[in-house]
Amino acid sequence: MEFLLQPLSYAFMQRGLAAAVMVGILCAVMGTYVVLRGMAFLGDALAHAILPGVAVAYLLGGNLLLGALAAAVIVALLIGMFSRQGVVKEDTAIGILFAAALALGVALISSIRTYAVDLSHILFGNVLGVSPADLWLTSALGAGILLTVFLLYRPFLVISFDPVLAATLRLPTELLRNLMLVLLSVTVVISLQTVGIGLVAAMLVTPAATAYLLARRLLPMMLLSAVIGAFSALVGLYLSYYLNIVSGSAIVLTATTIFLVVFAFKRGRR
Repeated sequence: MEFLLQPLSYAFMQRGLAAAVMVGILCAVMGTYVVLRGMAFLGDALAHAILPGVAVAYLLGGNLLLGALAAAVIVALLIGMFSRQGVVKEDTAIGILFAAALALGVALISSIRTYAVDLSHILFGNVLGVSPADLWLTSALGAGILLTVFLLYRPFLVISFDPVLAATLRLPTELLRNLMLVLLSVTVVISLQTVGIGLVAAMLVTPAATAYLLARRLLPMMLLSAVIGAFSALVGLYLSYYLNIVSGSAIVLTATTIFLVVFAFKRGRR
């Protein structure tokens, strides 16, 4: 019992644990759409696309989170615009904008002499540095995303599995697709402080991919993915505390271990 309670005696661990669990659930829920729609590359692209926004916000002395959010939403909407009605394939639009945003971000960051120190928490995450204000912001944005997914569950389901039916039902397909991209971009930004740019895609994909091996309907898959994401965040943060390793890496490695165990179990039953 002392093993579990000792880390929670510190306020920063309590905030970090709350933030990590929220991010684990949020990434896992949005990750089900990423996995089902074959958009794993999109999560990684959006994570790197925030670099220009972070760099500009830093140079102007503004809020890094708001800069990241603005950049991610702009890139998401541009992806939706370029791939509208199949003019350009979605993965092609993602590749073009991902490379452009990453190049711009690197160019801007390279002009910041102290970026290695000042922006390291964006690149690698710093869940133990979550402030009360950060926690409230994460809670508010996360609740908004989950509420939107709940209210638009059926339309999102239709456009993900049957675009022809969506057109027949006269659903605003492009609007819904762009909204999903925006929700995904906000999820990526929320996750930055927990796991960092490099590992956001893993938290979007790995719990959802694990749930995909165990469930074949969207709702059970989403719920199971959320449980796996939250559990990975919880275990990963404890491992980070006791082994003195980066929290984001510990969380992702925990999620990956669960995936490997489930994969081996499923393969062994064939």
